[in-house]
Amino acid sequence: MFKRSLTLPKPGTETFFLWGPRQTGKSTLLRAKYGDSHWVDLLMADQFRRYVSRPELLRQELEAENSGPGIQVVIDEIQKVPALLDEVHWLIENRGVHFALCGSSARKVKRGAANLLGGRAVRYELHGLSANELGREFDLDRMLNHGYLPRIYQASRPARMLDAYIADYLKEEVAAESLVRDLQTFSNFLDVAALSDGEIVNFSNIARECGVSSHTSKSHFQILEDTLLGRWLPAYRKRPKRRVIGAPKFYFSDVGVVNRLARRGELSAGSELYGKAFENWVFHELSAFMSYREVDDRLFYWRLASGIEVDFVIGNMQVAIEAKSGTRITRDHLKGLRSLVEDHPGVKRRIVVCREPQARRTEDGIDILPVTNFIRRLWDGDLV
Repeated sequence: MFKRSLTLPKPGTETFFLWGPRQTGKSTLLRAKYGDSHWVDLLMADQFRRYVSRPELLRQELEAENSGPGIQVVIDEIQKVPALLDEVHWLIENRGVHFALCGSSARKVKRGAANLLGGRAVRYELHGLSANELGREFDLDRMLNHGYLPRIYQASRPARMLDAYIADYLKEEVAAESLVRDLQTFSNFLDVAALSDGEIVNFSNIARECGVSSHTSKSHFQILEDTLLGRWLPAYRKRPKRRVIGAPKFYFSDVGVVNRLARRGELSAGSELYGKAFENWVFHELSAFMSYREVDDRLFYWRLASGIEVDFVIGNMQVAIEAKSGTRITRDHLKGLRSLVEDHPGVKRRIVVCREPQARRTEDGIDILPVTNFIRRLWDGDLV
């Protein structure tokens, strides 16, 4: 088991939701942290049937155990029986019980209990494996080809496992929760949407490719976000001197899934697709770090209408980062970061993450960081 960077509260001290994409290791992490707690696993058919028909059984069982303050209860796959949240709410208010509520989709929970316990539970999110968590086992080529899910990263033949993952997602997350009317159309949408990973999404073009309306296309992206298969990266638009693009970009949460959906095959260093996967990985690493370390800033990208762009901007121009998978960074690779200073001279740090062998700094203060330097300095807190 990998040592995860997400720090969860001590047993019996806090009620929280733990969200994350399927197979990121949520249950494994909870077992390691709360193995001795009262456990409800809604993946087990018998437990699911009991609680879906009689959610009050949870309260009655805990009352029989004289559960009270200091008790930690884990409910795995809470989205399968949202009605349990009413019992959870009562037990929090009247018995001081603490809950760890785990799931891969808040969509059904929101429909079943709209207030998500009215702010009584904090939110944590478990991302796929980060380079920091892999330590010496980190292999960039492997990560860009296999993705960030623990079992698939370690697999010798990831293609079949990724196919199974996508099939399970369609069956368990989409079909089982009745999120769409036509599962085949949504499956086709996934294939097309994967081609937009790391790009500004053109809903009309995707709708045309899938034979659906733009409204349906937008709702399908909302499903991807709600089921944590992807997330939006907003554009930075504060105090522009020149016209900037305001539309967000979309990134899938796992590059292995993108590779399989887009039929990319084996990615080789130096190719354009390798570069796109590399950008997804940098986004993943930044997102995981900012989430786990509770960085009180947002992540953006910056792009002029002319097309000049910076991949990632943290907060109010604290840090600007370009992801370039090449082994030799030239003046052309620095255009975005140098143009950014013209509009935002107060930017504190400019960085290029790349595969050059040695770290260096340009005459105008841009840090060129090899992958290993970037990982170490990011997770040491030196960059953000």
